[in-house]
Amino acid sequence: MEDAISQGSIESSSTGDEFVVVNGEPKFKLTGDINDIDEEISVDKLLNVKMASNSVDTEKGGSEESVDNVLRGSQSADGLMADAMSSSQEQPMSVIGPGSADVFQPNVSRSTSLPSMPGGDCTVFNGVTYLGCASVNAPRSEVEIYRNMAVLNEQSKMVIPVVLSVPNTSEGVVTLFDPANETDIASYKIHRILFCARGPVESNERKCFAFTFSHGDTPETAIFQCHVFRCDLPEAVAKILYCFATTFRRVPRSTRTFSSTSFPEAEQNYLFTVAIEFKEDDGKGNYSSVPKDQHVFKFRTNTEKRIAITVQHSGPRDLKIERCFGLLISPGRNVKHSDMQLIELVSMSYNSDGQSYTITGHWDPTENCFLVLNTETRKDTRVFLTVAVDLVMVGIQEPVRFSVETKARIYPTNERFWYFTKKPHVENFNVKLKEIESESNDEPKFEVLQVESQSEIDHRSMGMSLSLNSSQSLSEPVTTPDEPEEDSDADEPLLSGSGIVSKEVTDENLLEAWSDVLIKWHQNLTQRPKQVQPLARKGIPEALRGEVWQLLAGCQETTELLEAYRVLITKDCSSESVILRDINRTFPAHDFFKESGGLGQDSLYKISKAYAIYDAEIGYVQGLSFLAAALLLHMPEEQAFCVLVKIMFEYGLRDLFKQGFEELHLKFYQLERLMQDQLLDVYGHFADMGLEIHMFASQWFLTLFTAKFPLHLVFHILDVFLSEGKNVIFYVALALLKSSRKDLLALDFEGVLKYFRVQLPKKYRSEDAAKKLMRTAVDCKVTSRKLKKYEKEYLAMKEQQMQQENPSERFERENKRLLEDVMRLEQENDDLAHELVESKLVLRSELDAAEDQCENLSKDVVLTKKLLFETEEEKKRLETESAQLKEMCRRELDRAESESVRNAAIIADYKQICSQLSARLEKQQTAGKQELRRIKNQVTSCIQCSKMFTDDGKVKLPDPIPNPDDSNPRIIDLERQVRELELELAQTKLALVESECKTQDLTHQLNTALTEIQASKNTWFQKTLTSIKEVAHTKKDPKD
Repeated sequence: MEDAISQGSIESSSTGDEFVVVNGEPKFKLTGDINDIDEEISVDKLLNVKMASNSVDTEKGGSEESVDNVLRGSQSADGLMADAMSSSQEQPMSVIGPGSADVFQPNVSRSTSLPSMPGGDCTVFNGVTYLGCASVNAPRSEVEIYRNMAVLNEQSKMVIPVVLSVPNTSEGVVTLFDPANETDIASYKIHRILFCARGPVESNERKCFAFTFSHGDTPETAIFQCHVFRCDLPEAVAKILYCFATTFRRVPRSTRTFSSTSFPEAEQNYLFTVAIEFKEDDGKGNYSSVPKDQHVFKFRTNTEKRIAITVQHSGPRDLKIERCFGLLISPGRNVKHSDMQLIELVSMSYNSDGQSYTITGHWDPTENCFLVLNTETRKDTRVFLTVAVDLVMVGIQEPVRFSVETKARIYPTNERFWYFTKKPHVENFNVKLKEIESESNDEPKFEVLQVESQSEIDHRSMGMSLSLNSSQSLSEPVTTPDEPEEDSDADEPLLSGSGIVSKEVTDENLLEAWSDVLIKWHQNLTQRPKQVQPLARKGIPEALRGEVWQLLAGCQETTELLEAYRVLITKDCSSESVILRDINRTFPAHDFFKESGGLGQDSLYKISKAYAIYDAEIGYVQGLSFLAAALLLHMPEEQAFCVLVKIMFEYGLRDLFKQGFEELHLKFYQLERLMQDQLLDVYGHFADMGLEIHMFASQWFLTLFTAKFPLHLVFHILDVFLSEGKNVIFYVALALLKSSRKDLLALDFEGVLKYFRVQLPKKYRSEDAAKKLMRTAVDCKVTSRKLKKYEKEYLAMKEQQMQQENPSERFERENKRLLEDVMRLEQENDDLAHELVESKLVLRSELDAAEDQCENLSKDVVLTKKLLFETEEEKKRLETESAQLKEMCRRELDRAESESVRNAAIIADYKQICSQLSARLEKQQTAGKQELRRIKNQVTSCIQCSKMFTDDGKVKLPDPIPNPDDSNPRIIDLERQVRELELELAQTKLALVESECKTQDLTHQLNTALTEIQASKNTWFQKTLTSIKEVAHTKKDPKD
């Protein structure tokens, strides 16, 4: 009778053991204000609910009292009866006893007759409509019941009019009848009803009530449903709740006086004690017992062994063991039946006492299936093994299997042990048998109901299950690799940043496919091509990773982020010391980040610091540097920062760090449920050891597997993560667990943790192993619908835990949390006050310095203004002088031009005169030459005169005859003086001309100097000099 809503919510139902299926003593919880219900029942005079009560239609008048919302609390049915006993006589109901023939009143539109109930009295209500049911996760959650009530009341279309029959004792059944044909529609046993609530008075659900019912006989198969009803009159709701309260208080006498001895005991409990002893071949043909150390057997490698199992039992009957059907062994614990290996049986028989049965088998550990049990274990590491024996017992049809789990350490073949205990390993089993009918009355037959070891009982009683409370702190949130352990070389963890990533691509088709995709992608950056996801699953070529990662993250238009990054790296960060500490331990095996203070560490520091300032809510978190380092290996730091911001915000990675890691705990729960679905044996193994998810998976979620694993695997994971989203973390986690399943089942608590830390990353140092892991990861079936279902379960579980928690404890915890917050805030307040005082002092000193600087600047401004005024005056004067100088230059130029014209005319005259003189000179020279030639010819014609000429035509003069007068010294001296005076006169005339020219130049210079001196008298320098002279003169006067 489920509608669409109930069908749609079945997937969210929980079948876990967090809810109790009430099958024994009747228990009931009813919400509401009991006084309000009692008052409404007692004073309600207008109730018009028609019931079969001696065929009388009773009407009561009065005022309707409002009932408060029943969400205010919950009370038991006993409390309700104690408060409502006084009003029980006024109830408009009838009790139908055996043999009565009551019918409903004819004036009721949906009246009908009901037969008497065979199980006792009942109360019948007309005017009730069944709205439907919906599966719920928390059957005692008032919030969930009210939500389903509101949904069904508003949206339910397939409503069914019914007659509700409520029994008067807790042994009865609530029945729904069809008013038309009196047939049963549905029935609900009282002791399976877990919760009952009515709708709020001031809402549309004021006419509605609902109860939750448990379907299923065990907690594992239980399904909880919320059944919702609506009455024609809102006043009838209180009557129905009162009847439920009355029913749960009344217990039949037959039930109270019931004796447990009235029925024979059909089930029988037996205790079987199974002791296991291992013996090894000593090389002399004999077998010696294997020593034990704190319940751990010490095996030697490559040594044949024998297993001796001794079985004893105690119980109501003596069960005879007929034979051993098989002896099996397997490495690990919680192993499947198919993984158990049958070994050779040597002997089986009862001992001499006739009470214990011994089975002996031969075990060769050198077989491949026992490789884990024949390989030396590392220091402080143990392996699990499971031994099972199938026994055929008289009176039991099927063989009974006893599986014993124990631990062992494997040593070299020649290892010698000091004295250790050689007692066998003992395990007790509780066997529950049920006697069944047999053809022969001599020998009873039994059916095996349950076989449970004492270890399983102890684990269950201790509550050793995976605890995922959000209040639990992470044991190892994120760690950075420290120095390798000193145990041995094999125990050293793999340093982060290890692994060589090859840039070669052997598949040319892959490069061509990526080339086509990138060309198409760049043409339309807003739409991702469909081929990207399958190609990313195969792995992005190393040469293209930087470009493809930015495209996958949507970093095409990141100008604002780039500008913000350049500003953020210049600011101060409160986490700088933590960042500096972490970057030295980030990817220490990679050359780019190995050098302290190098380019790699500097870029990593800038990115970590910038993001810590950018995301103030989260700040810097451990593990962020690993992801940033992986990005830095493929792109510049600005682009790496943009991709990091996109991953943290748009891919939701930052949500894992918010609100006390609440989102991270949800992921742990989802991973646990996935393990429970797909790796049940590993899940059970972890649960038995008390190993919780956060102990090994916290780094996987918070660092995206970048902190421990080789780089080629890290990059491949990031390829798929950026392509498909954060669900990839679940894919990879399940693939890691599946690939390591056998190893994990064979290890104990410390061994598993060490395996996750050391051996697991080393398994994928080869690229082939990493590619195989990623193929397994992408094949994992983890749907968003399933994760959403697990999320609903987690939220319902948290809500249930909050409701079931003791209010005082919750208040104490809240008070403690608030006190811590107050202390933290007070500390922050003190720090802020201290910073405020310091900042005020700094600001005061800066203000004083600023005031002094302002005063100095004011003086400078005054001086500058004065200097500006003087400069402007000087500028005006210079402009005037410039104008005068230009005018003078113009005049001088005009004069020079006129002189030049005059000189040019004089020169032209001189040239003309010179040319005339030259012409005359040439004529005279010609005439002189002709006259000389004529005279020479005449002279040569004279015989005497011809002697005056030489052969070459030169004149040959006779030696002069000295004149006595010419030799007079006085005359000679006077002539000399005359010549000197003439020369001196010429020089004087020349000097006179030169002096006249110089005088003209000096006159011109004098005029210019006078003009400049007149102008210089008005300059600031002249004024300054004049002031200095006046001051100096004033100071000299007193002395005078």
